[in-house]
Amino acid sequence: MFASTLIALSLIFPAFGAPYHHPPGNSCDISRVELVLPQGVNLPPPSEPVTYVTVGVGTQNYTCSDAGTYTNVGAVASIFDISCLYGTPSFDSIQDTVLAAWEKSDWTSPHDISNELTLLGEHFFITNPITGTGISPKWDFTASTGNSEAFVVANGTARSPAPTGSQDVDWLSLKKLTGKLADEVYRTDTRAGQPPASVGVLLHTTC
Repeated sequence: MFASTLIALSLIFPAFGAPYHHPPGNSCDISRVELVLPQGVNLPPPSEPVTYVTVGVGTQNYTCSDAGTYTNVGAVASIFDISCLYGTPSFDSIQDTVLAAWEKSDWTSPHDISNELTLLGEHFFITNPITGTGISPKWDFTASTGNSEAFVVANGTARSPAPTGSQDVDWLSLKKLTGKLADEVYRTDTRAGQPPASVGVLLHTTC
């Protein structure tokens, strides 16, 4: 298996009638946050106001085949609150700042970033709870909110190539399958996360 570092912003939109609160100390007003997409990014507009503005730090995971190709098999990431950075000079470049800090530091896991940002929860993949086959992404904020229902398992509704180039994974829109954390999730402003072009380059270390 090959793991590739991924940094991404996420906007999380509330499930109707389920207003989950931010962890203590994260009460910045985000009522005016809007999802503004660059020209050429074709994702559907959100239907709800934003509840969380986050940055995720983790890995995209791939398996490699005998044919020399990679297949994505999910991701694992820690999700941090950046709601209070919205509208500040730091916001537009936070994904680059986090990626640079990660690459230059001696951090051993994304959790080490929690010294700088508030950890909201975890992002990972589970078996699709509706079909019982395949995998689906889950965002789990149960620990930070103290609410056992503060999670969402979602299904992709649209994807668009990252406008920053093919080195960055696609931007996504997703809708809820189960859970009460959110109805919609958007993954935008991605950095990295792609596998190498060829398995053979790393065959001795990844397969």
